Amino acid sequence: MWWQTSRYRIDLSVPRVMGIVNVTPDSFSDGGRFHERATGLAHCEALIREGADILDIGGESTRPGAPTLTPQDEWARLEPVLRDAVTLGVPISVDTCKTEVMQRALDLGVDIINDVKALGAPGAEDVVASHADCGVCLMHMQGEPATMQSQARYPDVVASVADFLAGRAQHLLERGVHAERIVLDPGIGFAKTPEHNLALLRRQAELLALGYPVLIGWSRKSTLGVITGKPVGERLAASVSAALAGVSLGAHIVRVHDVAATVDALKVWRAVFHPA
Repeated sequence: MWWQTSRYRIDLSVPRVMGIVNVTPDSFSDGGRFHERATGLAHCEALIREGADILDIGGESTRPGAPTLTPQDEWARLEPVLRDAVTLGVPISVDTCKTEVMQRALDLGVDIINDVKALGAPGAEDVVASHADCGVCLMHMQGEPATMQSQARYPDVVASVADFLAGRAQHLLERGVHAERIVLDPGIGFAKTPEHNLALLRRQAELLALGYPVLIGWSRKSTLGVITGKPVGERLAASVSAALAGVSLGAHIVRVHDVAATVDALKVWRAVFHPA
């Protein structure tokens, strides 16, 4: 499989690591350490040195209970870091659900739109369809970040997520977006209980059967805290384990905070199971 993006055609025959860059002062995972331009750029450069294949840059927290920003405020956070990041020689993804921010980011040279609302905002599909080659990641979530955990109810979470993502992808195909531009994300932790998240991992094959690459984001998530009893700052081993489990079950891209550790773990996994 390949992922076609604005400037890069990403080979997904090997698992790819998407490094997370939060330019937010209220991130659940890194406490707003990288929300200034200099620290954000330095973090981008550090993740590339550690082996990140893609950088995913976000300016608005999507943790449960997070406040909503205006497009202007979100762009003010993103623009200085994105302007530098697009010169670093790797695909750049912007994590946003706002149409105006998507348009500005693509105009700046960003390669991928990563949307937790699967292009549900008015005009979002138009923006993606009008940029002939940009990549898109469609994620499943119910409700809004502030209230999503109250909506974690499904007759069958895997079937519900698969049906939703298949429908969103089909809608993009009908808008002229080529299948190679589309990646699917089940939205681990977004309007889902720990049991839901684990079911999505165990039955990941049902998502892969839709025919699109799958991206998973288990890094530092609260379900790992439930399993291990560890606070967010002590979930490195659990995060790497979840990433390896996902890749072993067919995931193509892992979205992670701890790039170096994940890259090393994947090197060992490949040496054992997929030697050259």
